[in-house]
Amino acid sequence: MHIIEVDFLDLDSLRNISIDTFMIAFGAVNEKENMDAYISQAFSASQLAKEIREPETTFYFAMEKETVVGYLKLNTGQAQTDLQEANSLEIERIYVLPDVQGRGIGGQMLDFAIEKALIMEKEFIWLGVWEHNHGAIRFYSSYGFSQFDQHPFMLGKDRQIDLLFRKKL
Repeated sequence: MHIIEVDFLDLDSLRNISIDTFMIAFGAVNEKENMDAYISQAFSASQLAKEIREPETTFYFAMEKETVVGYLKLNTGQAQTDLQEANSLEIERIYVLPDVQGRGIGGQMLDFAIEKALIMEKEFIWLGVWEHNHGAIRFYSSYGFSQFDQHPFMLGKDRQIDLLFRKKL
């Protein structure tokens, strides 16, 4: 597995894996109309193109040979969804396709994000995770992340809660 930076030419691949992984992760436990509303907004070609062009946001693909098996979205500065602190890096999205889960790809992507934060001399790295995503909460906790807050997350018309976790570097 190797990790590469996404550029504008990768927009279609980014959109496809974004939709696929989000649907797989949350489609069975949420109402279809809320999923469709969120996906049409968050993963539209125009929205993702805007995010790729954002200088304080970077997307990465996890690759096995020439196949995209996961992706990562990192934000700094004002691109962060909540904190927007100069000394922090946000992992806004980290997803792995289910057929390759259990091979350490998520951990490698998380290690990659932590390394990026260290290179940028950030003091901490943080992320939000849905309160009902117990597997992800265990995963981040095993990496030394601890909950420090929470915020609402709108999935279509459904107001959900994301728990905010951070790790001091």
